[in-house]
Amino acid sequence: MSRYTITVTKTATRHADPDAVIGYDRPLQTFFLQAFLDEEGDDLALWLGTQYRAHETLSDLRAAAIAKGYDFIPMSSGTLWKLLDDYARDALRCVPETILRDMQEGDTSTG
Repeated sequence: MSRYTITVTKTATRHADPDAVIGYDRPLQTFFLQAFLDEEGDDLALWLGTQYRAHETLSDLRAAAIAKGYDFIPMSSGTLWKLLDDYARDALRCVPETILRDMQEGDTSTG
């Protein structure tokens, strides 16, 4: 499982969590996103990718985040490449060529 720190923004308020975590979970075969700890640090306002194959592409993960009122784009190209490398190395199938194009263009309609 990979884990990288990124910034997630709550779109309605533009409030940002600079300590959010994104990654790829090989056993679940999904990308995941965790952001906005509560004051006690026990619960998360946003936790996506907890079920088997919940978000098989970064585009799908972003669409789910947007549907809940959050976004993680822009993301550094270094983090994006690390996630794609994790996926390519850990996924049980080939990386679709559309993943990188979708993330570069910000398109959430494909996955």
